[in-house]
Amino acid sequence: MNSSTRATARTTWVAVRAMLLFTAVLGVGYTLVITGLGQLAFGAQANGSQLRGPGGDAGARSEVVGSSLIGQSFLDADGRPLPEFFQSRPSAAGDGYDSGASSGSNLGPENADLIAAIIERRAQVAEFNGVTPEEVPVDAVTASASGLDPHISPDYAALQVERVAAARELDPAEVRTLVAAHTTGPLLGFLGGATVNVLELNQALDALGASNPTGTTGETGTTGTTGETSTTGATGATTTTGTTSTTSKES
Repeated sequence: MNSSTRATARTTWVAVRAMLLFTAVLGVGYTLVITGLGQLAFGAQANGSQLRGPGGDAGARSEVVGSSLIGQSFLDADGRPLPEFFQSRPSAAGDGYDSGASSGSNLGPENADLIAAIIERRAQVAEFNGVTPEEVPVDAVTASASGLDPHISPDYAALQVERVAAARELDPAEVRTLVAAHTTGPLLGFLGGATVNVLELNQALDALGASNPTGTTGETGTTGTTGETSTTGATGATTTTGTTSTTSKES
């Protein structure tokens, strides 16, 4: 073996050893350390911010009904909104809150289809909640940019209190107190607006033990507060646009 071949062999062996070392350190060691730290310091977030059924906890391994970062629809088998649940805002993600198809409508403010859809939604929301169209807030008729936003504005939540209270035979004041308890202020006190997480609020309603007239569910038909039970990819959900979207940018 001449010197040139030996030099090539040595260089190759150094490269192989370096590759094996960095694969072990960065590919295995770093991954395990970061995963461990995530589980220890941010266990809930690292596992998708999962929400479990009423009365359940992680230790009991009760059924996961969704993620606090991904919105859901609360509809009956025919696609009609369930009166005993607070309703989310519209969604352009697939057939609605499909975490595998996150998207806005991509329609401009002067698009005829968007204008017609907003007018129709406004009338439907007003009729469903027994209010005038002028009282319907903007987030009740427009989708978020991701189509997965789990939040609504406090105004939209307040609009639904009387209807939910009547459907569950609860005192409206008790429902308002629950809404206030699940209202989160702007991020860092000034970014965005106040929001209400719809899935968490509906779970709290079920936890009250109030009457559930239908015993029905959201889209998956499994528990009182479930819609689509997507819990993966949760960090991609937009969580700060719930009260800032306008008809000029539904997408």
